[in-house]
Amino acid sequence: MKTLYSLTVVFLALFASAVHAAGDANRGKDLVAACVACHADDGNSPSDMFPKLAGLGENYLFKQLQDIQSQQRPVPEMAGQLNGKTVQDLRDMAAFYAGQTLQLSGASALEVKLNSGNMVDGLALGEDLYRAGNPEYGVPACTGCHSPRGLGNAPASYPRLGGQHAAYIEKQLKAFRSGDRVNDGEAMTMRSISRGLSDAEIKALSAYVAGLN
Repeated sequence: MKTLYSLTVVFLALFASAVHAAGDANRGKDLVAACVACHADDGNSPSDMFPKLAGLGENYLFKQLQDIQSQQRPVPEMAGQLNGKTVQDLRDMAAFYAGQTLQLSGASALEVKLNSGNMVDGLALGEDLYRAGNPEYGVPACTGCHSPRGLGNAPASYPRLGGQHAAYIEKQLKAFRSGDRVNDGEAMTMRSISRGLSDAEIKALSAYVAGLN
């Protein structure tokens, strides 16, 4: 009986922890009222200055909110916006945005200039990088983490990229490359990958990804 009681206590503790960790999207909807100006009421920002948050995955969004709140990921536009928010508040906000449907940005045709001086089709280059990477410079295919369709991997906290604003993706890749953004974990995955990409490749990759769905 003592063993059964101990197992029951452990189970209930784990269950309680899981319940606490889960976000309440309905409560989150009220908490994001102040976010509408930049991210719209459903997380589909109309401006490429701000990311679309809809459908990015609860775990990923929760981590970003925590990192922004703690200043591990400084975002000037978010200064003071998360002050006073509890861990559960952030979970609930993440749950709300994760449950929204992302509106696709779409891809626009472009040409980019390589370091060689040659002009090439940017979307074709972006597709090659996304699907095959560039082994010569240590750039793996993006599909491994973000899926062939750019839908990400929500349980693993890899965000959806397909349909995001191209300009925002470009900005983040350059921030990882320069070291201005460092919240990609101890493995420094995104910092390592982005260092192998030129400006033209980043622009091409960002444009291609924006059209995935």
